[in-house]
Amino acid sequence: MGILKGKKGLVLGLANDKSIAWGVAQACQREGAELGLNYLGEPLEKRVRPLAEKVGATLVESLDVSDDAQIDAFFAKVQEKWGSLDFLVHSIAFANKDALRNPFSQTTREDFRLALDISAYSFIACAQRAAPLMTAGGSIVTMTYLGAERAVPGYNVMGVAKAALEASTRYLAQDLGQHGIRVNAISAGPIRTLAASAVGDFRKLMEKSARGSMLGRNVSQDEVGNTTAYLLSDMSSGVSGEVHYVDAGFHVGAGDPGLEG
Repeated sequence: MGILKGKKGLVLGLANDKSIAWGVAQACQREGAELGLNYLGEPLEKRVRPLAEKVGATLVESLDVSDDAQIDAFFAKVQEKWGSLDFLVHSIAFANKDALRNPFSQTTREDFRLALDISAYSFIACAQRAAPLMTAGGSIVTMTYLGAERAVPGYNVMGVAKAALEASTRYLAQDLGQHGIRVNAISAGPIRTLAASAVGDFRKLMEKSARGSMLGRNVSQDEVGNTTAYLLSDMSSGVSGEVHYVDAGFHVGAGDPGLEG
């Protein structure tokens, strides 16, 4: 039997088969979970629905996490469909391309607000709605990156957003722990996703990360998916409020003079 057998959960942020969320969805389905997915607009719906069929998702609905009314409507459908919820995976981030490619000192107020809203506050907003459905306790996991801790060239305002996301993980864990709900974050090395294409010199970033990795290589979406499945399962029942590294690279002692921070 899979470690998620009998559990129902949401994987938010799936865009295509290169998404980290796709690795997560596949691992969860393999371990026996019943899944719900979201999509953002018609173009992404055409990509998400075929993938939803592959993992047997029983709930596939539109959701724009910048709109509170849509978040309310989405979780109302979850409650109507399932009644309760066992886990939530938040794999959502966004920043304007100019905010990633221009010097960080040129970040505009609007670009800062947008990156923090979509990449960090949306995690809080979704957790607010998910927690009341976790009547028997549950697990919430989000995706972060080393740029939250170190100044990674080209990551810019997204690094600040991820720092806010990691702090939110700890505070949510503190709030929700009394209800038996665990909250954790996963920090993986760079993976070629749709979102990653907006990061300047991403190829060089991947090369640096591989050189600084304990494994001497970059990790895959499947490896992130496996770690997520563990954190969603009862096997991690005593783990909360932590950032878990899936060999994110740039380790102390690895050495790379091209990295600040």
